[in-house]
Amino acid sequence: MSDSTSLNFIEEIIEADLNSGKHSAIVTRFPPEPNGYLHIGHASAICLNFGLTQKYQGYTNLRFDDTNPVTEDTMYVDSIKEAIQWLGFTWKNELYASDYFEQLFQFALTLIRKDLAYVDDSTPEEIAAQKGTPTQAGVNSPFRTRTIDENIDLFQRMRAGEFPDGAKVVRAKIDMAHTNMLMRDPILYRIKHAHHHRTGDAWCIYPMYDFAHGQSDSIEEITHSICTMEFIPHRELYNWFIEKLEIYPSRQYEFARRSINYTVTSKRKLLQLVNEGMVDGWDDPRMPTIMGLRRRGYTPESIREFCDRIGIAKRDNLIDVSLLEFCLREHLNKMAQRRMAVLDPVRLIITNYEAGTSEELTAENNPEDEQGGSRTLSFSRELWIEREDFNENPPPKYFRLGPGLKVRLKHAYIIECTGFEKNEQGEITEIYASYFPESKSGQDHSGIKVKGTMHWLDVNTAKPAEVRLYDRLFRVEDPSSEEGDFKEFINPDNLKIISNAWIEPALAEAKDQDRFQFLRLGYFCLDKFSTPEHIIFNKTVGLKDSWAKEVKKEHA
Repeated sequence: MSDSTSLNFIEEIIEADLNSGKHSAIVTRFPPEPNGYLHIGHASAICLNFGLTQKYQGYTNLRFDDTNPVTEDTMYVDSIKEAIQWLGFTWKNELYASDYFEQLFQFALTLIRKDLAYVDDSTPEEIAAQKGTPTQAGVNSPFRTRTIDENIDLFQRMRAGEFPDGAKVVRAKIDMAHTNMLMRDPILYRIKHAHHHRTGDAWCIYPMYDFAHGQSDSIEEITHSICTMEFIPHRELYNWFIEKLEIYPSRQYEFARRSINYTVTSKRKLLQLVNEGMVDGWDDPRMPTIMGLRRRGYTPESIREFCDRIGIAKRDNLIDVSLLEFCLREHLNKMAQRRMAVLDPVRLIITNYEAGTSEELTAENNPEDEQGGSRTLSFSRELWIEREDFNENPPPKYFRLGPGLKVRLKHAYIIECTGFEKNEQGEITEIYASYFPESKSGQDHSGIKVKGTMHWLDVNTAKPAEVRLYDRLFRVEDPSSEEGDFKEFINPDNLKIISNAWIEPALAEAKDQDRFQFLRLGYFCLDKFSTPEHIIFNKTVGLKDSWAKEVKKEHA
């Protein structure tokens, strides 16, 4: 077992259960609804459930809660499985609540036979009124006194499809004066004549989540059913069903939901963003979905590290996205290949370098990785540099390029600016410099000291590319808590597309999920829509947390 000082409260429960002999092994489950893509909040639950059964003897089931055929789709099932596997986890059994439809139907019949459930013809509005309020007891439905035989007959006819949607429901018979509103005769089954993604049209009645959830746990003999805090009031009903049905006593435990700022994780709101064309699908790199994070260039290791750092607790919390980005930078710094790219190019002409000639220079792939190897770069008379790296009227302590200033070109030579040209609009079109042949990187015996280093590309060998610069999706920290439509708070600068960027030739050979640090610019990855004819890179994250600085400026 583990050092008790390092355990979270769920691990303490598990270790106590194992030490007491209550369980010889643990079984958990991850039970997503197949009605959307998994997001960063789900990642925390995935890491918790799968991580517990890796740490302790046991296994985790993947069970799809597919009890609402109207909102479910096989596309979501496939995306959920892909996301879990990409995060690095493997489930023992792939299961579906729909696997248990017949068994759940029989469970409901058992409750009816015990006079613990009944068929109700009340409308949704009438049922809501019957339930009362938290401070006022409810009243019994006029259909609560139906006989057992009558309820069995009606329930079987509901299954046979005799009644239209909404005509009848099955309710548990508990206590309409109960202090827990969820115990006031909750609905177990409703009629939905809808095609199911797995069972087709075999069923026209479907169990409610509260009825399917606990019983599915019991069928699978889940030892520790881990939910988020909003299910605390549901635990009493969860236990009631298990007790009355006399089935395997799974136990529910709750931990706090973790959300990150500057985004939303409500599936309903994410679906709005997709349907209204505000993002490019569920895996848009601006989305907080796991597939969106993957397309943006996040690594599974960084997400697992983030989930480990935030831990689990009993109080909901809004986590700063900067922590997620920190975990990402830490991992990318170790494994990302270094490359050069120029996003806002201006031509630099080295006047004392012989025209028509070039040379090959050596550049390391990753200074953090001794086994990372090196690559060759072409160097010639004409280069691309970043426009912002030149200032015709440089201020004091300006360490980049300007008239009479010297800088080092990364992996190459020290140069000194000797002039520049402008067009009629006053824009810099060409910059002139001379280089010092004896200042070659790795062989410098020039004695010249410079404080600035710039990246560059050879005009003759650079490849054109489109680069997409992503930023926070929303401009406020918690858009869901703001008054008005959450979409009003979308950050208008969440995407900038640069269509005239230049990249190293080696980047033209990049593959899906390769990660790169573009020197001085940030971390980037190839987009899924990139082709050899139209190369597209996505910005994953900057080298530093520039957003935090901007927020401080706004509040200064």
